[in-house]
Amino acid sequence: MSTNAATYVGLDVHKKSITYCIKKQDGRVIDEGSIQATRDAMTEWLDEIDSPWIGAMEATLFTGWIYDFLIEHAEELKVAHPQMLKAIGASKKKSDKIDAAMIADLLRVNLLPECWMAPKDLRDLRRVLRFRNLIVREIVRMKNRIAGILMETGTEYESGKLHGKQYFAELMESLEEMPSEVTDLLGLSREVLEFMNSVQSTVRRMLMRNEELKKRVELLRSIPGVGEVTALTWALEIGDPHRFRQIKNVVSYCGLCSAQNSSAGKNKRGPISKKRNKHIQRVVIEVAKLAPRHNPQLAEVYERECGKGHKNRATICVARKIVAYLLAVDKSGKRFETSASN
Repeated sequence: MSTNAATYVGLDVHKKSITYCIKKQDGRVIDEGSIQATRDAMTEWLDEIDSPWIGAMEATLFTGWIYDFLIEHAEELKVAHPQMLKAIGASKKKSDKIDAAMIADLLRVNLLPECWMAPKDLRDLRRVLRFRNLIVREIVRMKNRIAGILMETGTEYESGKLHGKQYFAELMESLEEMPSEVTDLLGLSREVLEFMNSVQSTVRRMLMRNEELKKRVELLRSIPGVGEVTALTWALEIGDPHRFRQIKNVVSYCGLCSAQNSSAGKNKRGPISKKRNKHIQRVVIEVAKLAPRHNPQLAEVYERECGKGHKNRATICVARKIVAYLLAVDKSGKRFETSASN
């Protein structure tokens, strides 16, 4: 397709509608309008486009299935980073029509802030993992609720054993003077907790049925201190590790560095940046708190940074080291081996 004949399509996608703007290379508007966000409506709309086209849309909750549907019909289809797109397209006037036209313009002048679009099979697995993470958060809330009920009623218990099956059964038998409403509530809460535990275990087994993912997880687990959940989160949130050219790129993606503000020869560093993948950041930081117990190299990093007087900063340094290990193992396809440089 020649450059002059190229057709550029900007799409502003929403839950129920898609606003589009079709332009030529010179900026002439060929067509614009809005269609329903359904496969049938998009099929009819695609039949009206009589030339090859390049499209772009903003990354939203609804982008995935629309991207999967349109990618087979476009010469090229790109997804724009929402925060960077907002900075470039800041305007006093804003509407779906204006947004679609702006995306088409950014696309035709090659200024679209493109972001990486994960393959469909990876997005499907990632969705399952994030559902498991939701269940785990609810498990924690339920455990706290059970402990809260016992504290409200002045019941003594051992916090370290509370959620063990045998200890909880013995505790329930000892609550003779407790009102029946409270014991019934505790019993129901325990049943819900056990059900959610079984669900999250089932979800983990579902993920590990994927042979390619299973091999990748086993390789990542060769790093001391890295468990199954950490390896799963890394594999599914990072996707293709080769898209990160340097360690600093993946450290930034994981939200383990501060935002940079450099102006007039002055370089300022603020707190940890909020622009990150929050799912992998949460897991890596939690691992960084525990991994030094199992990995001498990480323990050395932690102790060295703690000597400077800041434990939270030491945890971040350990997290960066873990990310470097994970990236190296994932890229090389070889099991982790300790060396003097580690």
